[in-house]
Amino acid sequence: MTSLDRRTFMKAAAATTGGVLVSGALQTLLAGAAGAKPPDNFFTLNPVADLRANDALGTDFRVRLHLARGFQYRSFHDTDGPPVVLHDGTVLPGRHDGMAAFPGPDGNVWLVRNHELNNPARTALAPQNAFGPGTPYDVHGLGGTTTVLVTPFGEVLDSFTSLNGTMNNCAGGAMPWGSWISCEETVNGPDVGPDFTGATNEYLQQPHGFIYEVPVGQQSNRVPIKSAGRFSHEAAAYSPEEGIVYLTEDLFGYPSGLYRYVAPSNPMEAGHLEDGGELQMLKVVGVDQAHLEGAQANGATYPIEWVVIPNPYPGADGLFTGLPANDVAAVFVGDQGRAAGAAGFSRLEGATYTRHEIYFTSTQGGGDIESGPQTVVGYGNGAGQVWSYNPRNSTLTCHYQSPGTSSLDLPDNITARNNKGTVVLCEDGPVDNYIRGLTREATLFDIALNRLKRNTSPFAPRHAEEFAGATFSPDGGTLFVNIQASQAITFAIWGPWGRLGV
Repeated sequence: MTSLDRRTFMKAAAATTGGVLVSGALQTLLAGAAGAKPPDNFFTLNPVADLRANDALGTDFRVRLHLARGFQYRSFHDTDGPPVVLHDGTVLPGRHDGMAAFPGPDGNVWLVRNHELNNPARTALAPQNAFGPGTPYDVHGLGGTTTVLVTPFGEVLDSFTSLNGTMNNCAGGAMPWGSWISCEETVNGPDVGPDFTGATNEYLQQPHGFIYEVPVGQQSNRVPIKSAGRFSHEAAAYSPEEGIVYLTEDLFGYPSGLYRYVAPSNPMEAGHLEDGGELQMLKVVGVDQAHLEGAQANGATYPIEWVVIPNPYPGADGLFTGLPANDVAAVFVGDQGRAAGAAGFSRLEGATYTRHEIYFTSTQGGGDIESGPQTVVGYGNGAGQVWSYNPRNSTLTCHYQSPGTSSLDLPDNITARNNKGTVVLCEDGPVDNYIRGLTREATLFDIALNRLKRNTSPFAPRHAEEFAGATFSPDGGTLFVNIQASQAITFAIWGPWGRLGV
């Protein structure tokens, strides 16, 4: 994901269709479902009333989502009304993004949630300050994470700031030793020139573009893991067989890479992710700088090797010298990998570990091969791809390439409920956004439709907000998910997941 202003403008300009249709190709899924075939209308998405509490009305009952029959939901922590104050006194920040669920006390659930906030201040004389109590990483960094303890049905029991002073915390990943890795999707800092918004970075006190560890139910130490690279980080996924963390990059206007970070010691043994390891970047065997942003056949497979990034962050302290242009700083890491032959994708975003593989999305992949930077509409002109890397045989596979925006429109965050093979995708398109399921047989089906919308201007069409941060509760009974931007909000969704095929 990119910054709100850029994404809103660029994706509207790049949109190729006016709406998204409800997918109907479910024969493969139905054939494999246990028990009798559900009624024909079981998979139809219908308006469902929100079960959230409202002080004035008792129960809200507003329709915010369309869901399949038998599903219910409760929303919480929205930023579209009066300010919400967390239990530690933090005024709830907006732009809810990546998120993960962990076991909590008494059968409840810990959620660690990113807030993808950039710094809107235009001069060093008028910077804003970090949210929340405690000592932030950067006093003028507006992003971070909040941690929330909820029941399986979305009733909030506790909430607090767990990481602050960072920037553009986009996605990340749940780590099995009990931590969330939060990723900064930016390279801003006092050592980098203005970004695309025109905002000066000189008032910032620390370099950004790193990953951070947030222990479940606790505060982060707010120390970046610099050896995992300073680049436009998006998501993280852990491969337990290898003890390696895989990292995606969403470099909007340039080719993006798939990376992996090999820590000095196994994180499961250390109990945390250590700095000082080695950063590597994916390369197709026998092909230098392979263009994987282009059209792929479903099932296309490539042999893979990894090249080492010799300098994952600039300078002894992670600082550039000479105040380089923002775009120059953004490609600092990736250019090292591409010089060694590393492959380029289109905007790698969500990542998850399932079925012994790292699944990840290429948001604008699947179109024509790009010949150079695309700083206006983004690098890649397709509707999206879903890939996986298999570390057991070092192969990369394209599982699904969207044939058009009516099937799958700009997939972003990705998760899985179990190891049966279905992955759950969040759309980040310019019009109607769905949560969709993708089966092992490359069949798509619909899980939820967002009915919260915003107006970009009095004269513009209404656009749906994106889904983000989809994550299942530890028992698989509840899907927690965010809607980002002006109507930022978190949902708990529960129902007959088995009948739906998830």
